[in-house]
Amino acid sequence: MSQALDTATIETINQYDAEKRFQYCVKEVVENREIWILTDADGCVMLNTEDEDCVPVWPNKEFAQAWANGEWEECKPEAISLNKWHSRWSHGLEEDDLSVVVFPNADQEGVIVFPDEFDFELKKQAQKR
Repeated sequence: MSQALDTATIETINQYDAEKRFQYCVKEVVENREIWILTDADGCVMLNTEDEDCVPVWPNKEFAQAWANGEWEECKPEAISLNKWHSRWSHGLEEDDLSVVVFPNADQEGVIVFPDEFDFELKKQAQKR
C-alpha cells in the first residue's frame, strides 16, 4: 500500500515531462505493488488519440483522483494489484487492441505504450529491487 503524497511532492511530480513521469510511474507501481485506474458505471475510463484507444494509468491514488473532475467527476480511483495487472489486464488490453497511456497529466499528455511494453518495463524495474 502506498503512502499518501503531500502537496509539495504532487506539485513537483506534476512538473515532470512525460518521460520522467513514465519512469516515476514504473518505479512507484513496482514499489507499491499496485497501479491506479479510474472507473465509472461503465467500467474503466478510456482516452482516445487519433490512432489509438488507451487506458490511462497512474502510480498513486492522488494523481488518479485529480483526474476525476469535469467530464470524469463521477469516476473513482481504483487500485489494481500488480499481480492482477500482469495476469489479467495486460493480456486483456492486448486482446482488445488497447494501449496504455502512462501517467497522463492535466493536458492529457503521457507516454503511450502497448500493454506488453509496459509489462516489460514493470518486470525490468522489479528485477532491480
